Amino acid sequence: MPGSRLGPTPYSDLNAVLRELVEGMQAVLGRTFVAAYLQGSFAEGGFDRHSDVDWLAAVEGELSDGQVAALQVMHERVYGLESAWAQHLEGSYFPKEILRNCAQRGLPLWYLDNGARSLIRSDHCNTAVVRWTVREHGIPLAGPPPPVLVDVVPEEMLLQEIRETIRDWGHQILSNPGHYANHFYQTFIVLSYCRMLHSLHTGRIGSKRAGAEWAKAHLDPSWAGLIDRTWAGRPVPEASVRRPADPADFQSTLDFVRLVIGLSCGDQPPR
Repeated sequence: MPGSRLGPTPYSDLNAVLRELVEGMQAVLGRTFVAAYLQGSFAEGGFDRHSDVDWLAAVEGELSDGQVAALQVMHERVYGLESAWAQHLEGSYFPKEILRNCAQRGLPLWYLDNGARSLIRSDHCNTAVVRWTVREHGIPLAGPPPPVLVDVVPEEMLLQEIRETIRDWGHQILSNPGHYANHFYQTFIVLSYCRMLHSLHTGRIGSKRAGAEWAKAHLDPSWAGLIDRTWAGRPVPEASVRRPADPADFQSTLDFVRLVIGLSCGDQPPR
């Protein structure tokens, strides 16, 4: 576990927020609560104080209307805690049979977005990537070790999902670039595409930092400046989403998306 002896992360204030979150889940769900895990950057090891906090909860069956209503109250309370971490929690409630079976990816779940106060229905976390990360690196906050609840994710399924994300999200970005022309998205896009390309090379999910370093080492050196500036400017989302992207770096970001789409389609196989 990459955290300290005193909690799941090196940050005592975040650990306190996570305790409130999990204890709130358990109080609402009772025996239908199965487990909760940290995933994302805190599981992969590429976190810092700018990271959002990705979690996953496993439950017995679908949540009832009453449970959802009580969870909404709980999440509103946790959001109001006097810690910036409390406003950057992101995760989903998985019925345990859906969590186990990767073939059920894509179904909508109850989901808390980063910066949100309440749950919505979304398929955001119901992916092969999330399952792989939880199984291989998930940090238990409560409940059994992740492999007890998550089956092995076939490598080809994982890589195919990454290729589809590179292509489909890339086409969205390129068809409506104005929507993404702020500092937050510009940095998020470059680092995400570095990480996805790195994953196609390794067959594993790594951190954004590892993806950025791999891309600098393996792509044309002309991309290194954009990647370095992107990492150095990695932002606090609520501030940077209101700041326009640097025009030259944004144009380079669109070109980078085109490059990675081509590489993922086999123009220059990354593996």
